[in-house]
Amino acid sequence: MEAVVPWQALIALIAPFYPKASNKGGRPPYPLATMLRIHLLQQWYSLSDPAMEDALIEVPTMRRFAGIELISDRIPDETTILTFRHLLEKYELGEQIFETVKGHLNARGMTMRQGTIVDATLISAPSSTKNKEGKRDPEMHQTKKGNQWYYRFAGLRLRDESPYGCGQGFRSDPLGRRHGCERA
Repeated sequence: MEAVVPWQALIALIAPFYPKASNKGGRPPYPLATMLRIHLLQQWYSLSDPAMEDALIEVPTMRRFAGIELISDRIPDETTILTFRHLLEKYELGEQIFETVKGHLNARGMTMRQGTIVDATLISAPSSTKNKEGKRDPEMHQTKKGNQWYYRFAGLRLRDESPYGCGQGFRSDPLGRRHGCERA
């Protein structure tokens, strides 16, 4: 995301509305870049304000992405995260952020789509990788972990949540059988 998000353009968009440090004293606001990164993490991972606070405490990669060092920096609490989100809503900056990122990507020949990645998980299953016709199913695979063999169905796909598809994907049961169209 460091390479595809136009950070400076987004900061310039929000800066006129973001609170400034007061010479009257009090706690200074968190850096705008940090709050923007936290907001985007929250959107990308669909986290509530309390869950985002917990993630910043517990997940070092999220802290690092947000520019927070646990030892020396304070971590924004859920109220601070909520306040930043409300600031974006109040000045209708969410749509402008989206359009800025979209324009930046379009200028580089990239597009942005929403989707859900579905991972194939190793499960215990019968050792047969044959389909109903008694032939080896090309979408069944096997792998060995330690001394245990696992069999998996390769029909899991990125579920397209675009308006052009039916949000379809495939899932399989422990026997590796395919199950229809699944809404994301």
